[in-house]
Amino acid sequence: MAMGEEKVKAEAMQIIGMFQILPKLVVFDLDYTLWPFYCECRSKREMPSLYPHAKGILYALKDKGIDMAIASRSPTPDIAKTFLEKLSIKSMFVVQEIFSSWTHKTEHFQRIHSRTGVPFNSMLFFDDEDRNIQAVSKMGATSILVGNGVNLGALRQGLTKFSQNVITSEKNKQRWLKFSQKSDSSKKKKEQD
Repeated sequence: MAMGEEKVKAEAMQIIGMFQILPKLVVFDLDYTLWPFYCECRSKREMPSLYPHAKGILYALKDKGIDMAIASRSPTPDIAKTFLEKLSIKSMFVVQEIFSSWTHKTEHFQRIHSRTGVPFNSMLFFDDEDRNIQAVSKMGATSILVGNGVNLGALRQGLTKFSQNVITSEKNKQRWLKFSQKSDSSKKKKEQD
């Protein structure tokens, strides 16, 4: 890892360390999320590059024991996979769903879920397209729109939003339990009367 990547990794480790509630799986888009181009506009012979913070963030997540996956709607999965190899990051991802699709990534996430067993609400997702963010959010995954590739700011935003979503859903569960217990006891009371 280059000096800059080490610094980013250290900062990312600090950010991750600030959160008690962490995702079980972090899912990344590729084009304009991990790297600043579309695969289909490149040749396999080229040497690709990642956004400046991307590699440090990937290594920090790996060191913290958080699994990672890829969800990419690339029409050129062969080029994408070659680039992941060339960047020496292919082995960091437990699942790679790279295929062309019209489903705004929902099909990718169904496959990721069935291959990992991780529930959608335990996933954090980064993508550069709003329509993918909208569709995947509806599935229950915390989804973050990146404007300039994945970076430390996006990581902090993602982990903050993920924690808030988990806390909110826990509170809602508690409310629902109280509500259902009350309605159960009022049913029993009516039956006793």
